[in-house]
Amino acid sequence: MKMDEQNEHMSEQTQNEDLLQEQTQDLAQELDEQAQQEPQAQDPLQVCQQELEAQKDKYLRVHADFENVKKRLEKEKYQALEYANESFAKDLLDVFDTLEMALNAPDQSFEQLVEGVGLIRANLLKVFEKHGVKEIETQNGFDPNFHEAVMQMPSGEHSDGEIVQVLKKGFAFKERVLRPTMVGVCKN
Repeated sequence: MKMDEQNEHMSEQTQNEDLLQEQTQDLAQELDEQAQQEPQAQDPLQVCQQELEAQKDKYLRVHADFENVKKRLEKEKYQALEYANESFAKDLLDVFDTLEMALNAPDQSFEQLVEGVGLIRANLLKVFEKHGVKEIETQNGFDPNFHEAVMQMPSGEHSDGEIVQVLKKGFAFKERVLRPTMVGVCKN
């Protein structure tokens, strides 16, 4: 009987081992399936490195876009400067055409010529005003910021330093003097 018990015990042990091995295989298979279904937990350092690379790539793209915009704006700025006077030049063409017609008009009297030149001058002043070029006034007296005294002359009608005569008109573009008015001032 001992042998039967021993055989039975061996058989039971073999069955237990087989069952344990089967359960181990099932558990291993289940763990593999779970590992495939769940994303693996990554190393925090690796996660940070990946995020750093992504941010670096994003920065490089933004920087490249910025450089492209900067180049485009620089090009547009140079084009704007190059063609800034285009509308002024176009407006002067009308004045030029009027001058050409006056010079080519047949049988003009001196009075007609003077009248035509006056109209051309008026048109030119309109173009100047349209583009911010204004004649510098002299009624308010001598101002060294806007006037240049090129000669002194005695005058019984004016006090010292007053403008007696305008020799060449001055002009300003907006608030900047293009050319000061050249004047003669009184010196008694």
